[in-house]
Formats: sequence, structure tokens, C-alpha cells
Amino acid sequence: MERFLNIHIEKLPEGVYLATSDSVQGLVAQGRTVAETLEIARDVARKLIDAQQEKEAAFELPIVNDTFDYPLVIGV
Repeated sequence: MERFLNIHIEKLPEGVYLATSDSVQGLVAQGRTVAETLEIARDVARKLIDAQQEKEAAFELPIVNDTFDYPLVIGV
């Protein structure tokens, strides 16, 4: 089952991207591109969510519905 997680991404002055999330405490990921940053953030989120669920069963993220909006970032 897939879950929905909001990620905040900002470009740092050093030219790299930083991802954080209010939904998963402790999620911090950094990459050279938005795509790389999202890939790292996805891996970190999985590990943090697994660890959190072991501690407390009440930790829940919204389920991904059959339809939803997704901002697609493309380089042009």
C-alpha cells in the first residue's frame, strides 16, 4: 500500500537541494538535483517510517487514492 507524504524542497546557496518533511520527523535529504534529492528522501522516509511504526502503531500517513494531483518537475 502506498502512502502520501508532503516534502519541502529548497535550493541551497551551495547549489544543492535540501528536502525536509513536516509529516515525518527527522527527514532530511540532500542531492545535486531535485530527482536525486527525492530519491534519497524516499529512502530516508521509508527507514524513518519503519522505525516509527515499530515504536507506536498509531503512526499513519494518508493512503494514496485512485486519483490525486502530483506536481511534475521537468528540466527544459
